[in-house]
Parts: sequence; structure tokens; C-alpha cells
Amino acid sequence: MSVPSLSAQQRARALERAAEARRQRSLLRDRLKHGRTTLAEALAAADDDPVLSRTRVATVLESLPGVGPARARRVMDELDIADSRRLRGLGPRQRAALLERFT
Repeated sequence: MSVPSLSAQQRARALERAAEARRQRSLLRDRLKHGRTTLAEALAAADDDPVLSRTRVATVLESLPGVGPARARRVMDELDIADSRRLRGLGPRQRAALLERFT
């Protein structure tokens, strides 16, 4: 399967969308890090926002105050959440377990 060739305008638009998605995810991580939003609010926002829904769970957990990569991985292992899991892929039980653990 070959990659479709894009016009310069289409490529520029795709780059703009990618940059905007990175900005939105960065803003979410910053708000979590500084306590301006909670994990519950982040999960709710991901339900409505297709960009945020593609954020990895590990990235979100590592953005929480006092949670580093080791703790995030340990909690994800305990809750049987794959390292590659994104917010939109969390099941209701996994969400509830994460909220219980981090609230």
C-alpha cells in the first residue's frame, strides 16, 4: 500500500492539524501537572475531544503531581492497562480503578 501523494496545500494543512493536536495534548499535561485539572476532568474531556482521546494513558498519569514514569507503569501493570493504551481505549472498570487510585 503506497502513501498517497499530497499537494503542498494538503501537506501544510496536515502539519497545522498535527501541531494543533500536540499543543492541545501539551496543554492538558501542563494543566494536570499544575493541578488546574483533575484526572476525572481529563477523562471526561477525552470523551468529547478526538485529539485528547488519542493521548496515551501513561503520559497522562506521568503528568499528575507526584507520579513519575515508574509509578505510572507500576499502576498500569497492577490494573492490567497496556503501555500502548490511549484514553479512548480505557474500559469503564479501568477508568474507575484509575480514578479510585488517583483521587
